[in-house]
Amino acid sequence: MEPQHRIGTRDEWLAASRALLAEEKAHMRAGDELARKRRALPWVKVDQTYTFDTPQGRRTLAELFDGRSQLIVYHFMLGEDWEEGCVGCSFLSDHMTGIVTHLEHHDVSYVTVSHAPLAKIEAFRRRMGWTFPWVSSNGSEFNFDYHVSFTPEQLASRTAFYNFVEQDVGIDEQHGHSVFYKDENGDVYHTYSCYGRGDERFVGVYAHLDIAPKGRNEASNLTDWVRHHDRYEDKAGGACFACGS
Repeated sequence: MEPQHRIGTRDEWLAASRALLAEEKAHMRAGDELARKRRALPWVKVDQTYTFDTPQGRRTLAELFDGRSQLIVYHFMLGEDWEEGCVGCSFLSDHMTGIVTHLEHHDVSYVTVSHAPLAKIEAFRRRMGWTFPWVSSNGSEFNFDYHVSFTPEQLASRTAFYNFVEQDVGIDEQHGHSVFYKDENGDVYHTYSCYGRGDERFVGVYAHLDIAPKGRNEASNLTDWVRHHDRYEDKAGGACFACGS
């Protein structure tokens, strides 16, 4: 069934659009102020030496900066015994292919981190065709210290710290972003983290859906319709405008 919507004149549309633009500008300015407050958070020195398995061998957190002063870590949900990566994390990660190069040329390194062993990460990365850096925190406390992996005891008690509160996380892995800075002395500082819907800002598909007539069109969440990009049953239908096929 087609959605019912009010039909107006071009003049009515223009007047409503101008009013909406004023609200959109205010929203953008509010976002700029939030970004300033985000950057003004106190930094916490990382005293523990975390190490990661990478395709180039064992690396420390400091080495993941790869010569840059800033590091964004995406906590991707792929546990030790999982058969494949989280659908939502994969949805977000599909956006990173063309972005990492630009970050790296602006003094920001980007690394995806999962708790699964490196061999499992590499197999899933090859399946998805991704090229961004992806390393394993298996064997270190990194995922637990940044509150995205949880012990059997935490799951049994239904009490774990995630998204800055104690809650029932319901699963052994969760997602989020953590950001770090390395100074000229080589000291590393944790500057910011976000979890849950805080990750939505990195999903460009949502930005496009939010301006489409039907919006996100989800009954509950992204798993209503999102699949791993190699699991959709068709090519979304329609003809290719470029080739006519």
